[in-house]
Amino acid sequence: MDITPKDLLDAGVHFGHQTKRWNPRFKGYLFDHRQGISVIDLIKTHACLEKACQFLENTVAEGGDILLVGTKRQAQELVREAAAATGMPFCVNRWMGGTLTNFETIKRSLAKYKRYQEMESSGELAKTHKKEAAAIKREMERMHRNFEGIANLTQLPTAMVVIDINYEDIAVAEGRRCGMKVVALVDTNSDPALVDYPIPGNDDAVKSVRIIVETLVAAIQAGLAQRDSRRINRGREQLAETNRAVKAHVEVTAAAAALIPEDEVVAPTEETK
Repeated sequence: MDITPKDLLDAGVHFGHQTKRWNPRFKGYLFDHRQGISVIDLIKTHACLEKACQFLENTVAEGGDILLVGTKRQAQELVREAAAATGMPFCVNRWMGGTLTNFETIKRSLAKYKRYQEMESSGELAKTHKKEAAAIKREMERMHRNFEGIANLTQLPTAMVVIDINYEDIAVAEGRRCGMKVVALVDTNSDPALVDYPIPGNDDAVKSVRIIVETLVAAIQAGLAQRDSRRINRGREQLAETNRAVKAHVEVTAAAAALIPEDEVVAPTEETK
């Protein structure tokens, strides 16, 4: 991780909410209350961020997928960019209740959405009745908003990254219920104990959210690089194992042939050819 507490300070990560809004359970990550504002301890933020990055890198390297969640206005484009850079599933529009806890139903809706897309691309939709086609297109628009980042999701992700756990409380609750690890940017008005890897910081300012998201993206990309490297190494090991097996088979065959006396070798006849 290349960033320093000074970088976090310059990005305004230390600015919390008004003192009257602070959550007492955040106390362990608080530096002080100044002029009615809760100030976050950036040394602890840096340590938590480093721990979260290590977790994400290891999880991705082992083949896990990370669901990126940020539906508040300040986070939407940043999360969409992060998903594009890593190829991970994401949610930047409305979080649909049951996305994780009722995933089997969601998968059926995704299959329906893909069927509509195939109808549109093949020209089949244009051949249907005008009223029916209009209804399907309206439903596709709704589905696109809901399924934009999870259309290719076939199984539950391994972990989640969330921006603002108060705003995304339903997503966090579903993730915890499904046994997923949750990494989250947590402001002073939130309870850090609700997630596995809290990152204390300003979750309202775009500059603050950006530096945290970009750091997490770098960790995910490092995990993807390790995953590719491991895949290549496994391929090489399998090839080497195959070569060893072939070599051993040839050696055994040659040894068995050497044990047969030459006078016992029968030349093939027309009948045995």
